[in-house]
Amino acid sequence: MIGRSDVFAQRRRDLDRVDLPLMLGMIVLGLFGVLMVYSATKQPLLNAGYNPHYYLQKQGQFVLLGIVVMYVVSRIDYHRLEVVSTAFYISGVLALMGVFVIGTSSLGAQRWFSLGFIQIQPSEFMVMFIIIAIATYAQRRPQGLSMYDISRMFVMVGAPLAMIYLQPDLGTCIVLVLVAGAMLVVAGVPPRLMSALVVTGALGAAFAIAVGILHKYQLQRLTSFLNQNSTDKAVAQLVYEVRNAKSAIGAGGLHGAGLFHGLATTLGYVPENRTDFIFTAVGEQLGFVGTLFTVLLMAFIGYRLFLISRNAKDSMGQLLALGVFVFFSFSAFENIGMTMGIMPVAGIPLPLMSYGGSAALVFYAAGGVVLSVSRRANI
Repeated sequence: MIGRSDVFAQRRRDLDRVDLPLMLGMIVLGLFGVLMVYSATKQPLLNAGYNPHYYLQKQGQFVLLGIVVMYVVSRIDYHRLEVVSTAFYISGVLALMGVFVIGTSSLGAQRWFSLGFIQIQPSEFMVMFIIIAIATYAQRRPQGLSMYDISRMFVMVGAPLAMIYLQPDLGTCIVLVLVAGAMLVVAGVPPRLMSALVVTGALGAAFAIAVGILHKYQLQRLTSFLNQNSTDKAVAQLVYEVRNAKSAIGAGGLHGAGLFHGLATTLGYVPENRTDFIFTAVGEQLGFVGTLFTVLLMAFIGYRLFLISRNAKDSMGQLLALGVFVFFSFSAFENIGMTMGIMPVAGIPLPLMSYGGSAALVFYAAGGVVLSVSRRANI
């Protein structure tokens, strides 16, 4: 019969093996995000006569739920994902199809299921499902990937990618391509074949532009940051929010205007300052000190994800952690870069900081998977 002391000892061993720096880093980042969402939305809500604590309460609930999900997932052996990977993938594809039938539209895009208290964006979950699917598939082929295997994985990624593009959600498409590409390289796709796939992808993108599959406004959205002083009205409108974001961050100076202060934040000069442009609120209100803290914390989390991937005990753990590393790191880089005018405005949320239930749950669940890998990694 197992005594209480034995149970506590086992729990202590489990806790010792988990990557506590990564877990604590993700918790701190999420709570900091709740604070910044509240700081960016309190005054505008007051000005409009609404509950000033609305977004604080909502994002707080999302983050707390996400932390619970992260802990629960971290306690599950990641090898068990192999059993449910196909079910996850199929459910993700069906959800993407369902968005076109019963999904909610907003700002010209149809990407969400509205469940009353939360909007679920299936494309964000699909990135994680693809990570699990590729890691599982590669794990089953220890002898290496054949051309047949690579073709199947190409279709595995291409089918949901096409549906996500049609929503349209170019930001998630970019993330999905980069995540899948990095995982395929590590999974053992020969360099020559990978180069051929890159060239094929580039030619496919050129063809999409030439025949109008990629619409002009979408192309302008992706390239407008390269010509921010253009006199073209369409381009000028696209970079309007970027210019205001850069001005707000610059106005923050060293220490910022202080929490709950700042003209761009409180008066709404920067659109979507609680979601895509939450980093602008950090820059204006907390200045260089706040932005440096944010960047360093995200870099630290990215480092821990990479370290766990490098020291994973098997290929499945390595690929899972690598996929999450690319997912998290590129999302952070792209989001921060777009607020500073060095990356396109692609609608990618800032991990664990942008307002939104789907993104919070996905990133915390992804963190839980990597923490599960860390329990068995050679660190």
